[in-house]
Amino acid sequence: MDAHRLTALVQEAAGIDEGHAARAIAATLATLAERLDRGEARDLAGEVPPELAPWLATNTPAARFGADEFIRRVAEREGVDAATAERDARAVFTALGYAVSPGELADVAAELPKELAALLPRGPWVEQPTADEFAERVARRTGLDRERAMRAAEAVVETLAERISGGEVDDLEARLPLELHAALERGRAAGGDDARSMPLQSFLSRVAEREGVPPAEALVHARAVLATLREAVGDEEFLDVMSELPADYQRTLVPAGGRSG
Repeated sequence: MDAHRLTALVQEAAGIDEGHAARAIAATLATLAERLDRGEARDLAGEVPPELAPWLATNTPAARFGADEFIRRVAEREGVDAATAERDARAVFTALGYAVSPGELADVAAELPKELAALLPRGPWVEQPTADEFAERVARRTGLDRERAMRAAEAVVETLAERISGGEVDDLEARLPLELHAALERGRAAGGDDARSMPLQSFLSRVAEREGVPPAEALVHARAVLATLREAVGDEEFLDVMSELPADYQRTLVPAGGRSG
């Protein structure tokens, strides 16, 4: 991933412009470098786009501070309030989750206290997202309220579970909030344990019917839910799921670049 794509991900995740995203990246990485041991900071610098690596340069031992101090330092560097700094830092960490390997992200998390590691992307190497967090991300991508976002999530994962194999449903249940398990089980019951054929238009029609929206709206919601699903389960599991779907699903439901919706 290049710096332009990473910056675009931060823009989308935080809802900010390009200049603000660039400042957020610089402030968050510089603060993270202060919190990491020098060797780990160098390892992380080796996986981010080269233009961003200098922000991770450090010659001092790791400073032992928690989440509140981390956000305070980001806010000071950015020139924003604490709430904005926290939002921006989460967006930067979300983008990092796509730019670096899961193993490297796990190494970074291992050096951070739990309260600070919680700012990292909620993939399986950190911790499972809550239902509220999942719905909030879908809501941010779609403009829906929390209740409707959760209904969209349930409609999409139920239909997805109807289309994929039972083994992949099990894997998703291990990484998704308990509140989505009933929808996954309904889909499994309808589709059986083997991946079944289902044209894309049938998939979207089922989502639309379950959610109670027009098919065009169901498409927008499906893309948002799948983008959030990818954040929740991590790239490896998401790609395992997508490998069971035909190419037209991937072209239509996973936006160009394949990272967010």
